[in-house]
Amino acid sequence: MRTKHAVAIALLLGLAIAPGGAQAPTSPRNANYDIDVTLDPSARTLTGRETLTWRNISPNPTSELQFHLYYNAWRNTRSTWMRERLLGRGAALHGRPEEDWGRIDVSSIRLPGDGASGSAAVDLTRDAAFIAPDDGNPDDRTVLRVPLRRPVAPGETIEVEIEWISRIPRPFARTGTIGDYFFLSHWFPKIGVLEAAGWNCHQFHTGTEFFSDYGVYDVRITAPADWVVGATGREQEVTDNGDGTATRHFHAEDVHEFAWTTSPDFLVVEDRFEHPSLPPVDMRLLLQPEHAGQEERHLRATRETLRLYGEWFGAYPWDHITIVDPAWQSRSGGMEYPMFITAGTRWLSPASTDGPEEVTVHEAGHMFFQSGVGNNEMEHSWLDEGLNTYATARAMEEAFPFVRELRFFGGFVPWPQPDIPWDRVIHGDRIAGYRAVARSDVQATPTYRYWPGSGGAITYNKSSLYLHTLERHLGWDVMQRGMSAFYRQWKFGHPKPDDFFTAMNTAAGEDLGWFFDQVHGSSAVFDYGIAQLGSRNASGRGWFDDGQYRDEAGSAADGVSPAAGGTSNRFESLVAVRRYGDGIFPVDVLVEFADGTTERRRWDGRAQWTYYRFVGPSRAVTATVDPERVLLLDTDFTNNSRTTRSRAAEAATKWTLASIIWLQDLLLTVGFLA
Repeated sequence: MRTKHAVAIALLLGLAIAPGGAQAPTSPRNANYDIDVTLDPSARTLTGRETLTWRNISPNPTSELQFHLYYNAWRNTRSTWMRERLLGRGAALHGRPEEDWGRIDVSSIRLPGDGASGSAAVDLTRDAAFIAPDDGNPDDRTVLRVPLRRPVAPGETIEVEIEWISRIPRPFARTGTIGDYFFLSHWFPKIGVLEAAGWNCHQFHTGTEFFSDYGVYDVRITAPADWVVGATGREQEVTDNGDGTATRHFHAEDVHEFAWTTSPDFLVVEDRFEHPSLPPVDMRLLLQPEHAGQEERHLRATRETLRLYGEWFGAYPWDHITIVDPAWQSRSGGMEYPMFITAGTRWLSPASTDGPEEVTVHEAGHMFFQSGVGNNEMEHSWLDEGLNTYATARAMEEAFPFVRELRFFGGFVPWPQPDIPWDRVIHGDRIAGYRAVARSDVQATPTYRYWPGSGGAITYNKSSLYLHTLERHLGWDVMQRGMSAFYRQWKFGHPKPDDFFTAMNTAAGEDLGWFFDQVHGSSAVFDYGIAQLGSRNASGRGWFDDGQYRDEAGSAADGVSPAAGGTSNRFESLVAVRRYGDGIFPVDVLVEFADGTTERRRWDGRAQWTYYRFVGPSRAVTATVDPERVLLLDTDFTNNSRTTRSRAAEAATKWTLASIIWLQDLLLTVGFLA
């Protein structure tokens, strides 16, 4: 038998020590689960038993344990999750029938006895109680506190045996059942994270996801024998129970979550990712039959993510991944769990548009940020969602030159727009969604305290925009170095925002606090614009402010050639640029003159306004602030430029064509209804 010292030495050396050639631990593995669960499809229940082997890796003893019971968020309309849904979406789902709701009921919690020492089992069930550490809601049952008879010291390990029954809801928050399709996440009692400051075990909130420690999961799932089962980890063996059910054993190491799905309808497609400098990864796709023919689109999107993220940030942490094509109306698409993601596509999905690709890239990207780097999504969700949205947009730009599409009849009929390419800024970084709620919350606020209706834009859109802004400001090589260092250092760890900022500061070779303090530490809005553009004859006799020469009284001077400029061939041009928002960022100001020459000025952007004076043989005709659009956080690009060139012909053409189209549509509608 290996001693504890031998194990520690082997871990430090990175040697494989586990029986059967299993890989050496790459995470703390302090929250390990051995679970047996049985699905009853007709009753929509899960009956489970788990043994949790938990080690206290905090510096302090604890006299209690705290568990997440996520399914209780859908027990009734009084939970915190349901109240927040009402705030954010204006719908509390009161109309759902009773059988559509979900819950989880724990029937037994105990510490097993030790036959060797003669200690008896300890039943903790009666001592357990629901708590609401975030909002004090007495009706919320998503956190269970379990007092212990004696404290668990730092470094000490205990076992806890729990039995429970879950009622599977109709789809809520990417979990539940519809027809014969079951997607199960957050389905078992799950221990919180004990930190130096105490238990980090938040209630379930609508705008957040999850946070938990890493460990080893051995899960045996009993379901109908002829149904396909997919799950976190690899399937080890299948046992036919002789009663129409089979038990499938899945094993996963160094993961912080376990999700699974089952259905009799899945088409199973298997493939393998291979790369000259990255480890191979086995891919398993579970496809809905109506989407047959889209296999390669899902697999290619997964391969491209493993390749690009692997080359940019570091290798995928495991050797297997399952991609689930969710059932229609199951609301389980677009979600990530370790080694296990859900995509999302449609029956009609033109190959020229981003049908299953974008969502697959995004969810596969989450295998790096947050499954690999386990940040606290309850408090700092942007640290994975924002980073991954940014990286997704970059990957899509590089690997998939798609066009946008319109959809009609409830999204059923697609209409590709070949003249409108998929755009990283507009569609990938989601500027429109951010602009609408730019001041709704300070990003440094714990995510679960964001306004439910707009928190997503602060988490996803704002983060992606400011990271892309930083890329344009510093260069991709700096961004890549910083994100790669962050990923490698914090893989299987629990980083906080300052850890990411430190990685970026190091990569940039400078303190970027001036930027992060604004975009993360405040709700500052960025908006720069050209406030004034004008030129005058150097003699001071008039201005060219709209393409016409005007005298001192402001009247147009007939017969005066702008090229000649009156009595002098030299001009004085003034360009005023203004900071309309409270965010500060250095910007360029580009001025174009009538003879085609340009001049550029750099402004630190700190003052409320500044102006630039140019004297030369040609008048200024166009001025643009931030001409390369480095500052993608600018909420109003329409004021970024001003010109004295007449554009009346362009405007007239645009509105004439628009009017003709409106008239045509009106005539077609009248003809159809007549």
